Amino acid sequence: MAEEKIPVLPEETGKKKFALPHIYALLFGIIILCTLMTWILPAGEFDRVTNATGQKIVVAGTFHLVDAHPVGIFEMFKCIYEGLCNAANVTMFVFVAYAFIGLIIATGAFNGLVAGLLRIFKGKTKVAIIPIFITLIGFASSTIGVFEETFPFIPIFVGISIAMGYDAIVGMAIVSLAAAVGYAGAFMNPFTVGMAQSIAGLPIMSGSGFRIFCHICMIVVASIYTIRYALKIEKDPTKSLVYGDPSEFSMSQEEVASHPFGLREKAVLLVLLAGIIVLVYGTKNFGWYFTELSALFMIMGLVSAFIMGWTPNEIARKLSRNFTDIAEACMMIGIARGVLIVMQHGHIMDTFVYGLSLPLASFPTVISAECMLLVQTLLNFLIPSGSGQAVVSMPIMAPLSDLLHIPRQLAVLCFQYGDGLSNILWPTAMAPVCAGIAGVKVEKWWKWFVPLFLLLLLTQMVTVAVALMIGWQ
Repeated sequence: MAEEKIPVLPEETGKKKFALPHIYALLFGIIILCTLMTWILPAGEFDRVTNATGQKIVVAGTFHLVDAHPVGIFEMFKCIYEGLCNAANVTMFVFVAYAFIGLIIATGAFNGLVAGLLRIFKGKTKVAIIPIFITLIGFASSTIGVFEETFPFIPIFVGISIAMGYDAIVGMAIVSLAAAVGYAGAFMNPFTVGMAQSIAGLPIMSGSGFRIFCHICMIVVASIYTIRYALKIEKDPTKSLVYGDPSEFSMSQEEVASHPFGLREKAVLLVLLAGIIVLVYGTKNFGWYFTELSALFMIMGLVSAFIMGWTPNEIARKLSRNFTDIAEACMMIGIARGVLIVMQHGHIMDTFVYGLSLPLASFPTVISAECMLLVQTLLNFLIPSGSGQAVVSMPIMAPLSDLLHIPRQLAVLCFQYGDGLSNILWPTAMAPVCAGIAGVKVEKWWKWFVPLFLLLLLTQMVTVAVALMIGWQ
C-alpha cells in the first residue's frame, strides 16, 4: 500500500505568501516615488487666471519651464503633514457624516426597510435588491454628487449582504460601486459636470440626455456583474473572495428579516427622507457644501436618536464608537493628499498634465477621444478630487478638443468618466477608504473590481465612440 502523502503547508516550507503592504505603507511609498520624480522631471507651470465664478484655471498653451525645486526628505514629511491639513475639510466632513448618519443606521430603521423588501423579494428574487439600491444610490451620486456621504451605509449593506447569503464585497459594491458609477455617469452633478462645463464654456447641465443613457449602460453592466458574483457565492460560499475572513458586521438573515419596523423606525426613515429632500434643495439652490451638509447630518442624526428615546450618554457613546471606526479611513484621505502636495511643491504637477496631453494631438479623432478618457483616468490617481481635476485638466482639454475636432461636451464626458469610476480603483482615491470601512482587504476588493473596471471602461469607450458617431454636442 502506497504511503499517504501529507500536504505541506506554506508555513512549513518557510515561504511566506505575498501580501500587499498596509495602505499607509503603500501611500507612503507613492509619496516617496513622487518625491524622487521631483528630482527627475523638469519643473514647469501653466499661467492661471481667475474666471467669472472665482475659480483659478489654467490658461491653455502657456506651459513654461520654471526653476527646479526638488523636494528633500525633510520637506517630504512636511508635505505629508500639509496634505493632512489640506484635506481637513474632507476628513472632518467624513467624520461628521459617518458618525451622525451612523446614529440613523443604529436605530435599525434601515434594517427594517430591507426586511420589508426581503418579504417582497423572496428566494432567488431577493437578488433584485442589488440593482434597486445600485440605481438609487447611483441616482443620488449622479444628481447631487454624494460620495463621502454614502460611507455610513457601507457597513449596513455589508451586514445585510452577508445575511442574504452573499458576502462583504457585495455589500461594499452596492454602495461604493453605485456612487462611483453615479459620478462617472452624472448628468447634473454640480461638483464635476457643472464645474467642468462652466470651465469649458458650455451651458450648465447641457447634454443630459446622452449622459443619462451612459449612466444606465454602466448601471446595467455593474448590476449584472455583481448579481452573478452574488448568486455564485450563494450557491457555493467557498467561491467568495473573502471566504473565511471574519466580519464585524455579520448578521443572520433571520436577524434582518425579523428586525422591528415600528412607528419609531418609520419616523426615523421620514427624518432621513426629509433630510435628503433638504440636502437636494440646499445643494441645488444655495450651493451647500461640506459645512451646511455637516450641520444637516448632525440634525438628522440627533433627531433620529431622540425619536428612539436614547439618553444623551447613549448618543455620546455611539458617536464615540463611530468616530473611532472611521478614523483610519479619514487618515487615508489626508495621507493620500500628500501625493498632490509633493508634486505641487516640486512644480511637476503641471509638467505631468502637459506631458499627458501632448500625445493626444498625434492620433486620429476617435483614438484621441479614447486617449483623452485614459488620460483623465490616470490623472485621477494624482488628483483624486473631481473639482480639483476639473480646474487643472479642463482648461487644457477643452481647447485641445477643438484642435482635435472633438466636441467640448465629449471632453467633459471623458473627464467625468476618468474621475468617477477610478475613485474606487486608485489607492490615492477612495478604494482603500471604502474597503477599510467595509472590513475588506483592499487587495481582495481589487481582485473583484479590476475585471469589472475593465468592463466598465470598455463600456465608456463604446459610448465615447457612439457620441462621436452621432455628433453629440
